Amino acid sequence: MLADLNALAVFARVAEARSFRAAADQLGVTRSAVSQTIRRLEEMLGIALVQRTTRSVSLTEAGTRLYEEVAPAIADMRAAVEATGSLSGRPRGQLRIAVSSIAERFLSGPLLAGFAEANPEIQIDINVTDHEFDIVAEGYDAGVRLGEVIEQDMIAVPVSGAQRQLAFCAPHYRDRFGVPAHPRELSAHRCIGWRPAPEAAPYRWEFAEAGREFSVAVAPEITTNDMALMIKLAVAGAGITFGMEESFRPWVDRGELVPILEDYSPAFPGFYLFYPSRRNAAPKLRALIDHVRHNSPNSATGTL
Repeated sequence: MLADLNALAVFARVAEARSFRAAADQLGVTRSAVSQTIRRLEEMLGIALVQRTTRSVSLTEAGTRLYEEVAPAIADMRAAVEATGSLSGRPRGQLRIAVSSIAERFLSGPLLAGFAEANPEIQIDINVTDHEFDIVAEGYDAGVRLGEVIEQDMIAVPVSGAQRQLAFCAPHYRDRFGVPAHPRELSAHRCIGWRPAPEAAPYRWEFAEAGREFSVAVAPEITTNDMALMIKLAVAGAGITFGMEESFRPWVDRGELVPILEDYSPAFPGFYLFYPSRRNAAPKLRALIDHVRHNSPNSATGTL
């Protein structure tokens, strides 16, 4: 028993959009047509794939398993169609990218602005997120993360140089309370922490000494998922905070923040644009890869 490939493609759109209406808009059909296609697919398989309410659409256990199995193949087919259709013209279509919120150089503006200007027929859809997930299964063309958290079977292109995570405070906080001489003394200071989501524990601050890495679980007086707020609070003297050196550099250059504990903060590999190695890149993705390589501080690439 073979399912209609078109029905599977429609199902994949619904799974990605979590909405019949959004899937219909993307496919250029009516919401009723999408609903009927999903219903026929469920009848053929003899099991419910989606749970519908008046406010949302979610996948059942069977739907989640089916989507995980078919998503890579459908992504391959989409890429093949786009590649074939673009042979006689410029790269085009929607390019979906999941980007870490701390990938400062990639998100700063000039890199993406230059790419958009050179590729007017590509619509760039960027999801700034710190959640780690399978970009292929979620329908993304590529992602940008720190190299240390990228899956081993991905192709990676550097988009930044080496990075450092540092602790920072305002000069008037330093003058009033002093600064720790060693990371273990952070527990005696007011700290401003970060967490990726409400249910997650605050991020542990990572350091190194004599070649050995270690982390410190500070007890932040203030915790947030917003880097901009962390910086504002630190500038206002609310305490010591911690993050990527690039994110804080403008405030350091203006003298509003000072780095501390630098001797315990060695450099490490930075951010990479990554994409699946098991299929040819669509022209729209190839255009981004070439643009990043051309503007990268390091032209080396490889499989992580």
